[in-house]
Amino acid sequence: MKNKGSKATIILIICNTFLFVIKITAGLMSNSLAIISDAVNSLTDIVSSVIIFFAVKTSSKQADEGHPFGHHRAEPIAGLIVAIFAGILGFEILHTSIFKLMETHEHKIGIYAITVLLISVGMKLLMSVYFKRFSRKINSPALLASSIDSRNDVYISTTALVGIICGLYGYPQMDDIAAILISFWIIYSGYKIGVQNIDYLMGRQPDSSIMEEIKKKACAVFGVIGIHDVRAHYVGNYIHVEIHISLDQNLTMIQAHDIGKNVQKEVEAIEGIHKTFVHIDPV
Repeated sequence: MKNKGSKATIILIICNTFLFVIKITAGLMSNSLAIISDAVNSLTDIVSSVIIFFAVKTSSKQADEGHPFGHHRAEPIAGLIVAIFAGILGFEILHTSIFKLMETHEHKIGIYAITVLLISVGMKLLMSVYFKRFSRKINSPALLASSIDSRNDVYISTTALVGIICGLYGYPQMDDIAAILISFWIIYSGYKIGVQNIDYLMGRQPDSSIMEEIKKKACAVFGVIGIHDVRAHYVGNYIHVEIHISLDQNLTMIQAHDIGKNVQKEVEAIEGIHKTFVHIDPV
């Protein structure tokens, strides 16, 4: 499944490279800061895509002596790097846009520039939907970050499109204002991606719905009298669970062991859970 994730990131790199080339060409031809800002955003997407590619490959490696629980933290680390890039880029575009807004500069908006932005909106919309579905399928926070980024790119290209159209109707300052709005979109998306991946790295507890499903699965195992001290946290993009189960003290060691293994099996069958540690308490 992770090999499919690597292939998906290659698609991501190709699409972002194509969009960067046509956007930077349109931006330079039209002298539109909004389009150039959108192009620089696509350049950052290329860098992010390459980082994600290596992160997905690294996270798919099997556990080894130095990493007994696998390499799952590679993906949220990549997501965090993407967020940092987005923040730096956003502030740089904001800085440039404010100064450009105070200057007088001529735009040469043509049909090519408008067509490029329409292509960008269409491609990014498809990419957002595709990577959102695929990231959930293989439980990849890095690809989910790409999906969120692609969705925000739809807003960015749409904002640039509105800016240059307003410029055609005699409001050239709208192009620079569009660039400022784009910078805010980029900064905000970087913030959202960063917060999510920091949670993965800090071992945040899963959502309450997952915790309830863990308890429900464990209680349903034959022989389990009760459960307590259920704890779970993220290790990268996967979940580790620790659970205490109460069993009849008259059971043999083999019987108790088998029930514990059944609890482990049922809990690890829940999507996203990688390891379950079961403690047995006789009552």
